[in-house]
Amino acid sequence: MTEKKPTVGFISLGCPKNLVDSEVMMGLLDRGGARLTAKPEDADILVVNTCSFIDSAKQESVDTILEMARFKTEGRATKLIVAGCLVERYRDEIQKNIPEVDAVVGTGELEAILEAAGIAQVPSGAQDSPFKILTGAGHNVVQHHHGQESMAGTHMHAATSRAEGDVREEQGRFKRDDWQGAAHELPTYLYNETTPRLLSTGKVSAYIKIAEGCDHPCTFCVIPNLRGKFRSRRFESVVAEAEALVANGVRELTLIGQDTTCYGEDLGLKDGLALLLDRLAQIPKLKWLRFLYAYPNRISNELLATIARHDKICSYLDVPLQHAAPTTLKRMKRGAGAEIFLKTLAKAKKAVPGLVLRTAFIVGFPGETAEEFAELEEFVKAAEFDWMGVFNYSDEEGAGAYKLEDKLQKRTIEARRKKLMQLQQKISRKAKREWIGRELDILVEGESEETPLLWEARSQFHAPEIDGKLYINDFGPNDALKTGKFYRARITETHDYDLVAEIISKPLAD
Repeated sequence: MTEKKPTVGFISLGCPKNLVDSEVMMGLLDRGGARLTAKPEDADILVVNTCSFIDSAKQESVDTILEMARFKTEGRATKLIVAGCLVERYRDEIQKNIPEVDAVVGTGELEAILEAAGIAQVPSGAQDSPFKILTGAGHNVVQHHHGQESMAGTHMHAATSRAEGDVREEQGRFKRDDWQGAAHELPTYLYNETTPRLLSTGKVSAYIKIAEGCDHPCTFCVIPNLRGKFRSRRFESVVAEAEALVANGVRELTLIGQDTTCYGEDLGLKDGLALLLDRLAQIPKLKWLRFLYAYPNRISNELLATIARHDKICSYLDVPLQHAAPTTLKRMKRGAGAEIFLKTLAKAKKAVPGLVLRTAFIVGFPGETAEEFAELEEFVKAAEFDWMGVFNYSDEEGAGAYKLEDKLQKRTIEARRKKLMQLQQKISRKAKREWIGRELDILVEGESEETPLLWEARSQFHAPEIDGKLYINDFGPNDALKTGKFYRARITETHDYDLVAEIISKPLAD
């Protein structure tokens, strides 16, 4: 008699890097015979892949775990598994304080999901393709909320590391001795091109994680402690995965990592990201290629020249600057300041015509004076970013800034966030007006959740999930639009952050 395989429900919280981890774990479970469901009430096993970046993300993770626990105590679920960053930080506390949790899986233990779910491991060569793409109703089989080493991946060895990372380790950057229950060894896991993934981003778009971990000393961040030292995937592994994805119908690839501009440094590559982009841009049938995120002092001339050289590489640069006042940046252990940043941005715009820039800032960092905040305001006015996010400073135990004095009151921090976003709103409203009449290729994502009268799409200047909306209110020569297809469109109307367009072509050829 064949053993019945369990039905598994997945909830993925946080960033795209976390989503890729969820896709890998779902791929491993799928290869092991498990069925995936979008409905927690139908699951035998529930998995929550958590985020622990800032306090609000931790709270969302805890709330989600407690919500899923009810499906175990009151519903059909027999197991609750918690995975991800929260596990790295609070492994023992999760299991102690939430008894409904049956197992935990850290960021470097993805294949342990099989043992946690009670499913036997299947040899990596057991299927022809490592990728399965969720379509139709299955597209939402993982609920994605925008907040034990294995043989399935590759592992960084001591011989391959960045000099900066080694220095930071000597300085105690990755210490987590005071984190109760945290594993002593840092995560070293990297998935590779043979690792199964169950893609949740549709048939046309996919993320590729090209690196893991981070070596930078930023005092507001605990990601290095959660995910380990920076380590790049092998060049050939990334290329092989990209080619396989495109062969399976993917037309948009987004390369992700905590700092993709460091890619290849631990492998001895100079301008590794530029080399990788240049190689991937040669894949036939690939339409759009982008990367997230760029560390400001690693935006090289060769990287910019590579972006400009290939039409497939999106003219889009996401550079999280965090602040603009040199004194604040010094306390953040980031360095530079408004003057240097403006020169960097000007260089990028000159090298890549039509370049769209996105950034993110933290307001209310310990000791941030009114004068320092005013410097940030003036910088935002001068830089005129196309897209911008602002985060309130979050006091994270284990981060360097946690021990700093002169903490600001929450109401002061929130007031500054609102003021900076109001400033950006005016900048964006003015800039978006210049888009009227512009023609560009767009990727149709489907009917708008707001109203069936509008459809939603993205251009190459809109990264998945994080930028403004592009609405379609006129199908042009088409009786209906097809989700996942590219069309030519004309911008007819603009708002503070969003665009409205009319379709002016039939679906573009693959």
